[in-house]
Amino acid sequence: MDLVLEAADRHLLTPYVYPAGWPEGEPCRQLLSLFVITNVGALALYLLFGTLSYYFIFDHELKKHPQFLENQVSREIAYALRSLPWISVPTVALFFAEVRGYSKLYDNIEDSPYGWSGVFLSMLSFLFFTDMGIYWIHRGLHHKLFYKRFHKPHHLWKIATPFASHAFHPVDGFMQSLPYHVYPFLFPLHKVTYLGLYIFVNVWTISIHDGDYRVPRLLRHIINGSAHHTDHHLYFDYNYGQYFTLWDKIGGSYKSPTSFEGKGPHDYLRKLREK
Repeated sequence: MDLVLEAADRHLLTPYVYPAGWPEGEPCRQLLSLFVITNVGALALYLLFGTLSYYFIFDHELKKHPQFLENQVSREIAYALRSLPWISVPTVALFFAEVRGYSKLYDNIEDSPYGWSGVFLSMLSFLFFTDMGIYWIHRGLHHKLFYKRFHKPHHLWKIATPFASHAFHPVDGFMQSLPYHVYPFLFPLHKVTYLGLYIFVNVWTISIHDGDYRVPRLLRHIINGSAHHTDHHLYFDYNYGQYFTLWDKIGGSYKSPTSFEGKGPHDYLRKLREK
């Protein structure tokens, strides 16, 4: 995140926003800048990719499903916009620790003992590490001690749209993002790679709520896509994973998506039309 902060300071904040006497490296200034940058960035990612997905990928026929709520899209967006600033508070604290040099993020490829292969391997390990972390956090949020207070609001959307992707209770939203932020404090990761992965995970979160259940046949039971996550919303205690089905299979919570078996939301709507 220090790359983004440096760019913002150089092109906008130092010349046009902050007083000339306020040093760029001053902690309070960094915290304030990170708070604004994090919120603007999260909002831009959510609205941009959510809107593109909603208009170009999401099947609007799903809005005719009996479990699609009245005014659901506007309610999803409103809930997300209320939650994102609160989710950003602990997120900014972790970004601040990164900026102050406490993480294992590095600037140059030559700083990695494994070069480009290390960058590639770190991308894979990031995905598997965060998939594992999210699985157990997500499953834990379904425990009766936490579900009603923190995770139930996200399950209000049984037939989700891309805008449901960030419509979490703030505690829920932050906890499920925690593995992304913890990784660079534990393992070396290139800074640009980290930014790219941060964008990727936000787009992926939108994609598993987009109602497009198509997955290449060979990957149907490997990749956790929208079909898997839709069944999670519908049937509650299955398919907790983020990218892969690995941990659901290990944890005994894997369910073959009903959409792959002719029993999904689209099939239900087709039967309603036939009647």
